[in-house]
Amino acid sequence: MLLLALDTATPAVTVALHDGTDVIASTSQVDARRHGELLLPAVDRVLAEAGLKLDAVTDIAVGIGPGPYTGLRVGLMTADTFGLALGVPVHGVCTLDGLAFAADLDSGPFVVATDARRKEVYWAMYADSRTRLTDPAVDRPADIADRVAGLPAVGAGALLYPDTFPQVHEPEHVSAAALARLAAGKLAAGEELDKPRPLYLRRPDAQVPKNYKVVTPK
Repeated sequence: MLLLALDTATPAVTVALHDGTDVIASTSQVDARRHGELLLPAVDRVLAEAGLKLDAVTDIAVGIGPGPYTGLRVGLMTADTFGLALGVPVHGVCTLDGLAFAADLDSGPFVVATDARRKEVYWAMYADSRTRLTDPAVDRPADIADRVAGLPAVGAGALLYPDTFPQVHEPEHVSAAALARLAAGKLAAGEELDKPRPLYLRRPDAQVPKNYKVVTPK
């Protein structure tokens, strides 16, 4: 196996290679506005570091969010394109699950929260690093304060709202290295991964104006 993992659902543009035993190359760069510009060079870097070509890849794992429309689609479209070009399977992994898997917590329950903008967070609750207790959701931190009270939290979204998440642990952003280890472990155990389809949870920020006037030639 040579699994290529990537995620663009958060400000982190992150890519890793897993050879079936462990991660052999990885890179991450945090820049919320340059996902499309940074992703392919990141893929080139990890392949060069491993001394491999793209055609050696046998599987692809991609973070499916939840995340903002613009960033999330960059990773998903790239993964789908690679999968079609190489004729290899593309597996989806919830980005929150990748953060939970990398969390420096011995046990749960705990919360993972990423920044959803609009003064909201994408979040889910976990029993441990591999077991999600709730479906991913998007909410204002104050609206879930009672549900998450007293629980440790992980992720950049939690750091933004200390009143709701007073106990924040690493990591701040998802890493493709963690995503790759999680996906490779599930594949080795014969577990089914998610489909590579986006978890948007809400409509995109950019929308057609309500009073948009269609102009057609006479």
